Amino acid sequence: PMKFPLDDKETYQLLQRGDAKGVFQLESEGIRELLKRMKPDNIRDLIAVLALYRPGPLEGGMVDEYVECKHGRRKPVYPHPVMEEVLSETYGVMVYQEQVMRILNRLGGIELAKAYACIKAISKKNFEIINARKADFVVGAKEKGMAEEKATEIFELIVKFGGYGFNKSHTAAYAQIGYQTAYLKTHYTAEYMAALLSSEIDDGNKRDMLVDHIADARKLGIEVLPPDVNRGRADFDVHN
Repeated sequence: PMKFPLDDKETYQLLQRGDAKGVFQLESEGIRELLKRMKPDNIRDLIAVLALYRPGPLEGGMVDEYVECKHGRRKPVYPHPVMEEVLSETYGVMVYQEQVMRILNRLGGIELAKAYACIKAISKKNFEIINARKADFVVGAKEKGMAEEKATEIFELIVKFGGYGFNKSHTAAYAQIGYQTAYLKTHYTAEYMAALLSSEIDDGNKRDMLVDHIADARKLGIEVLPPDVNRGRADFDVHN
């Protein structure tokens, strides 16, 4: 089986330019604009892109925070060392449900199953559960030597952003396939574009996409020939 090195510079350059049409999960116009802004240079950034590109994080300023801190224009804020440990990979932004659960667990002593239920309650604005967990969190944090105001402040932060958290294991699997398709588009451009075009050919509703991908292939320096009764195949194929 083919090995995909996860640190291939040229693949990240393709993504940074926004040349991600036909790349799994990264091809919409909005995500391509975000790739140009974020300039991902490692797989963790791609995992974050897929978790952040949703209405909540975009409107809540989480995306801007990630981009600004990644490029050093802003400094991440960590109200507690545990939060730095948990959130440093995402520049201080609560991107994943797993991160929020870990903070609830490690700072407030809340067991993980209850922490997960708390995240669900936050996203559904179920204040009965939220307030019960808040009381637990403050008690647990005080036992660990944290002042009550500090614990309350951290819990309010979780209520503000915790509901937007996305499941990291899910988005990591998507990001890996996204990266692999970007790698193929970068290093096997003609083969990848031929396969991509062939995959759209049967669906009459995707005619615009087909035209789009042909234009994209030509932009990347691949010649796309018109149908030819003497040499043509049923599907798109690579010549020479």
